[in-house]
Amino acid sequence: MTELLRSRTVGTSSSTPSASAGGVALPVGGIGPVRTSASARASLPGSPLAASAARRFVRAALAEWVALDVPAADRITDRTADEAVLLVSELVTNAVVHAGTAVEVCCALDVSSHEGDPPSLVVEVTDHHPTRVLRGDPPDGPDGAECAGGHGLRLVAEIAEAWGTTYRRASKTVWFQVSVTPAAEPAVPEEPAAGDLAPSWASRGTGIVAPVPRRVPARRADPEWTRHGALSFLAEASDLLAGQFDEELVTSLAGQLLVPRLADWCAVWLDSGGGPPRLARVWHASESRMEGLRQVLEKEPPQLPATARGGALDWPWPADPAAYGPGGAALACRLIAGGRALGTLLIGRAGLVRMPDEVVGLIEDFARRVALALASARRYTRQATISRVLQRGLLPSGIARIPGVESAVVYEPTGDISAGGDFYDVFPAGDGRWCFVLGDVCGNGPEAAVVTGLVRPWLRLLGREGYEVGEVLDRLNQLLGEEAVGEAVEAAGGADPGGAGLPPGGGPARFLSLLYGELVPLGPGDEGGGVRCTLASAGHPLPLVLQPDGTVRTVAVPQILLGVVEDAAYESETFDLAPGETLLCVTDGVTEHRSGSRQFDDEDGLAAVLAGCAGVSAREVAERVRRAVDEFAEEPPDDDLAMLVLRAL
Repeated sequence: MTELLRSRTVGTSSSTPSASAGGVALPVGGIGPVRTSASARASLPGSPLAASAARRFVRAALAEWVALDVPAADRITDRTADEAVLLVSELVTNAVVHAGTAVEVCCALDVSSHEGDPPSLVVEVTDHHPTRVLRGDPPDGPDGAECAGGHGLRLVAEIAEAWGTTYRRASKTVWFQVSVTPAAEPAVPEEPAAGDLAPSWASRGTGIVAPVPRRVPARRADPEWTRHGALSFLAEASDLLAGQFDEELVTSLAGQLLVPRLADWCAVWLDSGGGPPRLARVWHASESRMEGLRQVLEKEPPQLPATARGGALDWPWPADPAAYGPGGAALACRLIAGGRALGTLLIGRAGLVRMPDEVVGLIEDFARRVALALASARRYTRQATISRVLQRGLLPSGIARIPGVESAVVYEPTGDISAGGDFYDVFPAGDGRWCFVLGDVCGNGPEAAVVTGLVRPWLRLLGREGYEVGEVLDRLNQLLGEEAVGEAVEAAGGADPGGAGLPPGGGPARFLSLLYGELVPLGPGDEGGGVRCTLASAGHPLPLVLQPDGTVRTVAVPQILLGVVEDAAYESETFDLAPGETLLCVTDGVTEHRSGSRQFDDEDGLAAVLAGCAGVSAREVAERVRRAVDEFAEEPPDDDLAMLVLRAL
């Protein structure tokens, strides 16, 4: 297991390896000392065929270990194999979709050295997409977008005993662990015959519902399962489908839940705004027949009458059955939620004249759950798209290059469907001056977005008009108190359910913490070069300066939040940033990140991390501080996080 543990090790100064389980950094001892009984690796291309290849790879590895009498391999049950195949399929699909690079898959059978602990199956999926893109100066590009997160992690969290994600400079690895328990049946079952309802290791995802009956003839329903398993199946389906925010993942889960429990194959079409329906997902109990089924179904999309509503209808078996299996019974059902048709579900079972009534009723109930999940996913997608468009308008498209200064920015809002309250900017102000901003609007959502959308242009205008730093804050404070701002904030709160009940004047969203500064590059003859910095802090965490010898000092003095006292007067401080010195500015999402009762900046925690960054680039300072915030607590930050690093050259 040495190789696997090394690949899961989190970057840390400790000499003891560590792994992350459930998204949380844990010592290796949390899983237990392990030794590898067997392992296998494969490199897959970043193409749509990668997921299928990964499923075949895992099945082949497990089968080979059983054939070679590898210790504990005979204890791998159908359920364990099904879960491993399901999860590796989801993770490889996410890696291909979001990274688009080649993917490495590692599968290992680990035997714990603790007496009584069961063996476990550990699978790793690695892609080569950078974990986070820091906005900064070339050569790596002026600006970068956040990497989209994967959608399969909820499924991993539901099924795996332990899982984790490791970020590296140029790659990301997601791993999961499932237990191997003593099996009462052979570990390697026969290849399922056509028409069987319960093929074993080909049954992707069925282990997450009720236990699968083995080799039930397809020509009759199982009365015992009908009585006792249907409710369990629907409950598990509801649990997995609930909260899914991606309609592609919803269709994928639907197929994995149905095949082979209720059908030999299934397909899901999604309606697309008046255009022809799109065949979003096809599943078949036999991997080799899936592509043939897709080709046939794409030619014959089902057209159900409007009177069908959400009821299931008998449907002709698709043409050319030789391409994917013998003939049988098919069932079509419209996916309807809130009176709106979202798509169509089609399932088939080989060897039947018609579907049993019990199965028809169950499919209708299941289809309603799928439709509700699709409707929720589409609403979320629309909201997330609006938020991303809004967020792009609230933030600068790039960072201005300041002569003699290296810069980097980290920006991570907490939510996907509401614009963050943190913002930043770096812009030229004319006459050899450059201004920088790091702000945090109290609150979030539409109200905070309104304030951000007003403040950033105001700051640019005031800075370019030549106002001094203190004067800029004075005038901005007065503008925030104007009636028009309060009306705009109240309107945004009234348009959003989360903003209901705001007090007159727009509530706390009109309060703003801000760090605003001005930089003037100094020539080599001006006291050794560097830049002259004038800045002021209004209710914001005070910035830190790192000297080349590792000494850290605080600059500026604390002053009241903007928007609280209308006639407040703000003072600025001027100092020189010598070559090799670094200015670090952060929002309270960094300093107040909590681990139990402790905060990250307790006992000068931020300064201690910064002290260890002497001599490194601005980008590396940003990455080290961000990593320290990640590793400080098990839970991710619950507040927006922004960071601006400026290093004099």
